[in-house]
Amino acid sequence: MEELDGEPTVTLIPGVNSKKMQMCFDWGPGEMLLCETSFNKKETSEMVPGCPFIYIIRKDVDIYSKILRKLFNESHGIFVGLQRIEEELTGKSRKAQLVRVSKNYRSVIRACMEEMHQVAIAAKDPLCGRQFSIQVSILSATELIWNLCEILFIEVAPAGLLLLHLLDWVRLHMCEVDSVLADVLGSENPSKHDFFWNLVTILVLQGRLDEARQMLSKEADASPTSAGMCRILGDLMRTMPVLSPGNTQTLTELELKWQHWHEECERHLQDGTFASSPHLESLCKIMLGDDTALLEQKELLSNWYHFLVTRLLYSHPTSSLDLFLGGESSPEPLDNILMAAFEFDIHQVIKECSIALSNWWFVAHLTDLLDHCKLLQSHNLYFGSNMREFLLLEYASGLFAHHSLWQLGVDYFDYCPELGRVSLELYIERIPLTTEQKALKVLRICEQRQMTEQVRSICKILAMKAVRNNRLGSALSWSIRAKDAAFATLVSDRFLRDYCERGWFSDLDLIDNLGPAMMLSDRLTFLGKYREFHRLYGDKHFVDAASLLLSLMTSQIAPRSFWMTLLTDALPLLEQKQVIFSAEQTYELLRCLEDLTSGRPVHGEPDAQQLQDDDIETTKVEILRLSLARNLARAIIKEGSLGGS
Repeated sequence: MEELDGEPTVTLIPGVNSKKMQMCFDWGPGEMLLCETSFNKKETSEMVPGCPFIYIIRKDVDIYSKILRKLFNESHGIFVGLQRIEEELTGKSRKAQLVRVSKNYRSVIRACMEEMHQVAIAAKDPLCGRQFSIQVSILSATELIWNLCEILFIEVAPAGLLLLHLLDWVRLHMCEVDSVLADVLGSENPSKHDFFWNLVTILVLQGRLDEARQMLSKEADASPTSAGMCRILGDLMRTMPVLSPGNTQTLTELELKWQHWHEECERHLQDGTFASSPHLESLCKIMLGDDTALLEQKELLSNWYHFLVTRLLYSHPTSSLDLFLGGESSPEPLDNILMAAFEFDIHQVIKECSIALSNWWFVAHLTDLLDHCKLLQSHNLYFGSNMREFLLLEYASGLFAHHSLWQLGVDYFDYCPELGRVSLELYIERIPLTTEQKALKVLRICEQRQMTEQVRSICKILAMKAVRNNRLGSALSWSIRAKDAAFATLVSDRFLRDYCERGWFSDLDLIDNLGPAMMLSDRLTFLGKYREFHRLYGDKHFVDAASLLLSLMTSQIAPRSFWMTLLTDALPLLEQKQVIFSAEQTYELLRCLEDLTSGRPVHGEPDAQQLQDDDIETTKVEILRLSLARNLARAIIKEGSLGGS
């Protein structure tokens, strides 16, 4: 039967009194908005003033730490590298590569821990320094857990080598012993140092027997009466059987040697060889794996897993955690995680870490690595994805709450085959496009992944922002990129309106190089062709300019509200010495003018009465009629004379 999780812990928010006031909240992609409502809890219609503050509650505050951001950035490169080399990993090289990846992750953790430690020391504010120190402790515990998982699950060494790895693990995380060793050896008389025997005991507890023998030689030199005992105990340390990497002996041979060595230690103890030296006698008992002697050194062992590894070295483990704690205190979360690891319960390790740690970084990356080790293949979840993908999705979604780390989250979504794509589509739409540079990054990511709808949505947003800032060229460019015909029409109308007010076009380079994009909408086509008319006119290609102008009106591409502007543009051509418009073309222009000034109003545009009431427009119409009549007469005469000849 599956174990049920306990109730989640209650998070208290300073300044919020949920007992007196009702709360309302709204979830965001990476945070929650919380505020007090205006209503009290009593079922009355009476309104009472509420708290004027809105609280922003972030589910993953670690992403806002500058030092931890280095952890996220550097581990991202390791993660992506692992995914890319997955196909190349086979056999022994695969295992070696996975161990190397694990060590790379740990080196990043340790680098961040060192930097955090330096910041904690240098902090002037005691509260700030204490917070950094707490973070150092968390990173230290994280590296401790990862190192143990690396030894037990990734390297998977044989029993003897596993013990050596565990001893190295203890030494690495009890590194203060080395500084004490240097201090004792650097003193004038090491054997008389206050911490001499404690140091020798710790060295034996950590399995550092060669160094312990060297320390005993200092005692033998300083005290001739104990020289014999030190030599005997030193020989026992030297001859202790240990399975080393280069050793070819079988486990059976090792077991026989162990039994013989163990019996020799017991004989010396029973014969009272060390009776005159309590320190040496205690060391011999430790080497025999005596629980009472080990527990007497509880302060030097400092934690139960050091105690466990020492018992593994000198005897056989039973329940080291219970024995070490002795019922005096309950296990801490770290104890539960390490115990689950020693019991080879990977899923429990991941579960306990998910509960205890403040972010998803550790469990996401460790689970991904263990999945590459083929250790999680049988564990699928009930809601659509396996454990690896679920944790990676959680971690990536947290990164998307940050203004710059969201870019890392994209790659994590990419390597989630089931739900990564749809999650990326949902989260990338929520990224605030605060700058055009950021928008271009988001757009490039979407285009690389053929996310058509998201590309269109982003382009529309940027086009709207550009219109609000009166940057019509940028707005038109984004609307074309979005392939949004309606918005392209809107922007084109703004261009034409600005032209009518100013008498010139802005962003000529863009309009001149629309190319096939002008076919997106009729209004955009008209804008491009109208600009082409001006270019032809400027190059004195009057006949081509006249034909284009007339076609814009007769093909109904030009909005009727712009007809008067087009007819006005025709005046310079009508007044040229050379006849530009033929008689037929002039008739078409006259028809357009009459349609515009007739009593058939167009919806939403000025009707004939409004035009007649406007003196300026009336004057324009009269000038156009006169100019068109003159051009018609000239054209008929020219065409008649050409026909007669």
